[in-house]
Amino acid sequence: MTDVAPVTLAQLRAAFPALPESPLIDRAFAYARDRSPAYLFNHVARSWMFAARLAALELVEHDAEVLAVSTLLHDLGLTDHAPGPNRFEVNGAGVAAAFAREQGFDDRRAQLVWDSIALHATPSISVFKEPEVALCARGIGIDFGTPDNDVLGAAAIASTIAAAPRLDMKRRFTACLCHMAKTRPEITYANFIRDFGERLVPGYRAPSWVDAVFSGPFSE
Repeated sequence: MTDVAPVTLAQLRAAFPALPESPLIDRAFAYARDRSPAYLFNHVARSWMFAARLAALELVEHDAEVLAVSTLLHDLGLTDHAPGPNRFEVNGAGVAAAFAREQGFDDRRAQLVWDSIALHATPSISVFKEPEVALCARGIGIDFGTPDNDVLGAAAIASTIAAAPRLDMKRRFTACLCHMAKTRPEITYANFIRDFGERLVPGYRAPSWVDAVFSGPFSE
């Protein structure tokens, strides 16, 4: 599929007029849009809208700018704009937190951005963290399918996808993850990219904690 233009803020707000507005959110939106292929940017834009819809539906008090920055920048680690030796969530979290500080966030708000992105693919932990961290992971999860899809409802999900189409998301996202498993396997062992490597990438073999335990430097 040939790339089409990614979604604009005007299109998102036409679909959900209650989306938070601020100059900082506009800059985060542009920052992510300039650094992501269209299918990936539409995914992060949908994630923001899903998270904001959840917060409104459940009346969750939260920092709307932190949530916007976190969801919009959560996949920088899957692009060339957040390199590093760590799992992609951590690489991306570092770049996003630096962006947040440059925009005037204090240490606490920048840390929330870091936590939200670093933990977005670990819902078994993020759900117990601050509202911004939990909402970020939940909004992202809806774009893949979680129990929160039923919470948000089919109509809200459909209007979000109409505003920010998926653009062959399943195939292209899978191709992105398999490429990382092939070319940078060392950063894929501790996250869900491991699953794609083991299922879809010939020759991929992740280290096992079983081997580590049994080969440890102890007699018993």
